[in-house]
Amino acid sequence: MILWLEDARVEDVPRVGGKNASLGEMIANLSAMGVDVPGGFATTADAYRRFVAENGLDAIIREQTDALAKGDSDLADVGKTIRKAFLKAKMPAALAKLIADAYRDLGAREGKRTPDVAVRSSATAEDLPEASFAGQQESYLNIRGRDALIDHVRKCYASLFTDRAITYRNNNGFDHLQVALSVGVQRMVRSDRGAAGVMFSIDTETGFPDVVLITGAWGLGEAVVQGIADPDEYMVFKPLMDDETLSPIVERTLGTKEKKLVYAEGGTKPTKWLRTKADERARFTLTNDEVLTLARWAVTIEQHYGRPMDIEWAKDGKTGELAIVQARPETVQSRAEATDLKTFSITNKGRQLTTGLAVGAGAATGKVINLASPHDIDKFEDGAVLVTTITDPDWVPIMKRAAAIVTDHGGRTSHAAIVSRELGLPAIVGTHDATKVLKTGTDVTVSCAEGDEGRIYEGIADVKAEALSLEDLPETKTRVMLNMATPSAALRWWRLPADGIGLARMEFIINNIIKIHPLALTRFDEVKDKQARRQIEKMTQGYADKSRYFVDTLAYGVARLAASQYPNPVIVRMSDFKTNEYAELIGGRQFEPHEENPMIGWRGASRYYADDYKDGFALECEALAKVRKQMGFTNVVVMIPFCRTLEEADQTLDTMAAHGLVRGDDGLDVYVMCEVPSNVILADEFSERFDGFSIGSNDLTQLTLGVDRDSSLLAHLFDEENPAVKRMIESVIGTAHKHHRKVGLCGQGPSDKPSFARFLVECDIDSMSVTPDSFIRTKHAVAEAEAALETSQDQAAAE
Repeated sequence: MILWLEDARVEDVPRVGGKNASLGEMIANLSAMGVDVPGGFATTADAYRRFVAENGLDAIIREQTDALAKGDSDLADVGKTIRKAFLKAKMPAALAKLIADAYRDLGAREGKRTPDVAVRSSATAEDLPEASFAGQQESYLNIRGRDALIDHVRKCYASLFTDRAITYRNNNGFDHLQVALSVGVQRMVRSDRGAAGVMFSIDTETGFPDVVLITGAWGLGEAVVQGIADPDEYMVFKPLMDDETLSPIVERTLGTKEKKLVYAEGGTKPTKWLRTKADERARFTLTNDEVLTLARWAVTIEQHYGRPMDIEWAKDGKTGELAIVQARPETVQSRAEATDLKTFSITNKGRQLTTGLAVGAGAATGKVINLASPHDIDKFEDGAVLVTTITDPDWVPIMKRAAAIVTDHGGRTSHAAIVSRELGLPAIVGTHDATKVLKTGTDVTVSCAEGDEGRIYEGIADVKAEALSLEDLPETKTRVMLNMATPSAALRWWRLPADGIGLARMEFIINNIIKIHPLALTRFDEVKDKQARRQIEKMTQGYADKSRYFVDTLAYGVARLAASQYPNPVIVRMSDFKTNEYAELIGGRQFEPHEENPMIGWRGASRYYADDYKDGFALECEALAKVRKQMGFTNVVVMIPFCRTLEEADQTLDTMAAHGLVRGDDGLDVYVMCEVPSNVILADEFSERFDGFSIGSNDLTQLTLGVDRDSSLLAHLFDEENPAVKRMIESVIGTAHKHHRKVGLCGQGPSDKPSFARFLVECDIDSMSVTPDSFIRTKHAVAEAEAALETSQDQAAAE
């Protein structure tokens, strides 16, 4: 009736349930590989069945569940009756003695007479790939003493018949008398003085297999699991973790962590909630070294089980010990269909009401129903948008009826996020204010289709979903790459067989994520706008040197882009804001001059070496050097935009080298945008300075034809297929190839105009780069163009 965890294996699921079997498997097989799993013991399914038999509980279970099935009794009464019977039942004397003896032996192992333990339920039908929604039963933390332990084993047994557990088994076809419960008794890690959280060995939103996602908050892990604390988030790139000289952390986001769960010293309950202190909210729960340790453990666990895993971790605040306290199979992304992708477009959007973390990539519309408790289920309507503070397993029956879910609190590994993924519903968590701003009866659109940030719009927008099939994609000689601006969206498209990213716009990261003008960080003392100063202070909390905020945030954004396509090239264009766009950044207006025509003004390369911006460019270079040298993403290629002259090219390259980006070092390629006629006319000389060209067809068309591309009056003249523009393109490709330089084109032309794709293929262009939703269409267009060219060449040869 008792099994020590180190003696349990995965084949013991029928004896000790999935949770305890997994703990035993890890202790036995992974401890030698450095994975720390606290020891303990488990009561077996036989122990549970003896408890049921000696107290005559099987008859009560059958009677009550049959009454529920026939409609003679309701769920609440059935659950309450069975649980009451369990809690009144006596623990069999033999079992009580075995538990007490094992508890004493565990204390001896730990050098404590009455050790603190976690008492966790482990049902024999949970944590299986075919039986998701684990966590239907209760677990208890910080239990001390023989009598308290036995009492909480009894409470775990009773929790097999919570309303949610009964409903779950009915819905999944499990016989109530065939499912048994094991109780794991495990040494507590004092994370109440430290931190705890959840990690997945796969990206929970996209199924991208090459990252580990880690979330953490202060105190016991329930704060993260229940979604009460909005946690810190970390993402680590697996393929580069083996090199211990690198730190391939591609995301590091500070959570608000408003509350923490700690042990209660005395009192009737073993734990209590506290508000975190200001310095705790401003600090990360894990150091970079600790993040990497956990990530390596996640990979070790995943490799042992041969599948993606959902893992809970804890950190002892006194000793600094890291430990794994649970591991179960990940049940959503690992089973997702790999052959099709969906893309969503949202038009006719209303006013934005609030934002949070997006869960999933879909969108939904419906009427808001704002509920405070799952007991208000009668107030909910099928197909409505559920809005609440947080969710737990009691909310699942309501969640199943919802079109979308929105919560005030929680991160990507909270209950609301996990269950929403299971149900295939769009969800937005961690909004902080949804229950205040979203009133019952209001029509809204819930969008998770616009990156990591989920957005809720007023009214019913037009939502269109399009399936993209990856079957029967042709092979092409010409590389088809992606244009990518949003780091958070990059991982969504990992299944596309792209040849890399042909254009990653740095300014998108600066404008949408960093939001602060770089000089307002390097010269913060000079910022005169009081509101801007307050915003900057708030956004850079935790940074003694505010410019580090710019470097780190930019580096993490670029790293996620690089990770999504590794080891294929990712071409990152240095910032190409116009002065009016830079002025709109926080604190930016005082650092930017007014220009009558910013489109052909102080932009691109002309800023990089100028005294009035070189400090900002230094931060850009430092971020890319960090991505390549510290994180290890040597697939990042640097590209210089709007480089007008050869002298400007030389000055830019010298400035880059002074800040750690030396062309050729560690295989660093530097490309130049071909968007100014001088780039074409002097292509021989530019080829001596750069490793490749990327044709910016919009600017090249504008400057070749002398047409303002933003002018509606001249729209009929703006045509990238104009003979003059095509001759420019043909010329630069021929010259570049003469110097063994690569040439690509980034723009929608090839996907929208098959004739233009054929022209580029005939010019022998090396690559085309398009938006992800155009990739499949472009791939087919390029394949057709290559086939037509080959046919015409064969005919010419025959003639």
